[in-house]
Amino acid sequence: MLIGRLGLDTARIPHADRHGLLWLSRGALTARDGTLSFERKEAASRGEALEPGRYAIPFQTVSMILLGPGSTVSHDALRLLARHGTALAAVGVDGVRMYTAPPLMSGRSGLARRQARCWADEISRLDIARRMYAWRLGEVFPHQGIAALRGMEGARMRETYRLIAQQVGIEWRGRRYDRQRPGAADVPNQALNHASSAVEAAAGVAVAATATIPQLGFVHEDPSQSFVLDIADLFRDSVMIPAAFRAAKQALGGHHANIERLARKETGATLSRTNTIPKMITRIKELFPEDSKG
Repeated sequence: MLIGRLGLDTARIPHADRHGLLWLSRGALTARDGTLSFERKEAASRGEALEPGRYAIPFQTVSMILLGPGSTVSHDALRLLARHGTALAAVGVDGVRMYTAPPLMSGRSGLARRQARCWADEISRLDIARRMYAWRLGEVFPHQGIAALRGMEGARMRETYRLIAQQVGIEWRGRRYDRQRPGAADVPNQALNHASSAVEAAAGVAVAATATIPQLGFVHEDPSQSFVLDIADLFRDSVMIPAAFRAAKQALGGHHANIERLARKETGATLSRTNTIPKMITRIKELFPEDSKG
C-alpha cells in the first residue's frame, strides 16, 4: 500500500533488530497523508545509515521508535502513534540515555503478567535470580538465598575488574564510589559510573519495548528501576566494564575530551556494534517464556 508514497520504494530505513525497533535522529517526525513521515536534512555522520531525504515510516510493523538527538516530533505524529499502539522514546546517541517512553505499547501483557507471577512466588523469584547469575558468570550456583548469591557475585566481580583492567592496560586499584563526591573518584571509577548509566539506559529501552514492569526486580529490590538494573547487570562484564576501561585508557593517555564524554561515546559504540539492546530483549523473553507457569 505504501510503495511509492514519499519515496518508500527507495527508502532504506535500518531496523535495529527483529523486534521492530526503529532508530531515527536529526530530523522531523510528522504525520503526512495519513502515515508517519521522517524528514532528515543533515548528511549522515559516521555510524549513521540514514541519508538526507523524506521517508515514510511503516509504523504498523514497528513496536517502538527511538528518537535521537536533533529531532522533533509533531502533535499529529504523537496522535497517530497512540492510535496504533506504537511506543516512542527519546534517547541519547546510540541509546546511552533514555529520557522518556510514553506508555503507548500494544495490547499484549503476557510478558508482564508472567514476570509478575514469577516475582510474586518466592521460589520462582530466586530461580530467576539464579538464572541471571548463571548467564553472567557461566556457572549455575547451588540453591542459595539471594544474600549468598550476591556475596558470590561480589567476589567474582573483583576478579573480573582486575582481569579486564589488565587486558585493556590500565592500573586498577579497586571499585570505589562516593555518591556525595562522584568526581573525586579516580578515572577508571568515573568511567565505570558513566558507562553504567549508559548501559542502564539501554536496559530501560529493552524493558519499555517488552512492556515488562521496571519495579519488579529479581536481584535488585528497592529501586523503582529494579528490573532495569537486573537487565543492565547481565551485560556488565561483556559491555560495561570493557567500554569503561577503554575510555579510561584514552583519558589517561592524554585524550582531551572529558571522561564522561569518552565513556558515553565508547559505551554507545559498543552497544551499537554488539546489538546489545536486541540481546537484552531476547534475554527478557527467555526469562519469561510463554510456557512459563510462573
